[in-house]
Amino acid sequence: MTLLDTCVLLWLAAAPTKLSAAARKRLSQQRGRLFVSAISAFEIGVKHSRGKLELPLPPDEWYAQALEFHGLREIPVNGPIALRSTALPRLHADPCDRMIVATAQLQGMTLLTPDPLIQAYPDIEVVW
Repeated sequence: MTLLDTCVLLWLAAAPTKLSAAARKRLSQQRGRLFVSAISAFEIGVKHSRGKLELPLPPDEWYAQALEFHGLREIPVNGPIALRSTALPRLHADPCDRMIVATAQLQGMTLLTPDPLIQAYPDIEVVW
């Protein structure tokens, strides 16, 4: 099972040439076992509302269509994930990224991300 970082979701949907060869291979090999954290919807909505992300549709519609089109499943943020994210070392200042790391750790998932700060966390496998 593979968890996509928010930027990977955005690139998969709108700029697939930004994905690494290893990322594209992993995405094709893991069809039906690809996931995103619900916190990615929050990140996308915040970036869009601040004018830092242009989308062809309102964020809620774009997100739902991206998940459906690419066969992605969403993992909700629950108490254990939220608490685990607060216990992680402060390698990354972004709490959303720490929630994604905590999700990957607790679910035993490989994380697809180009972010070197995320790649530095223990107890997760990262592909990029």
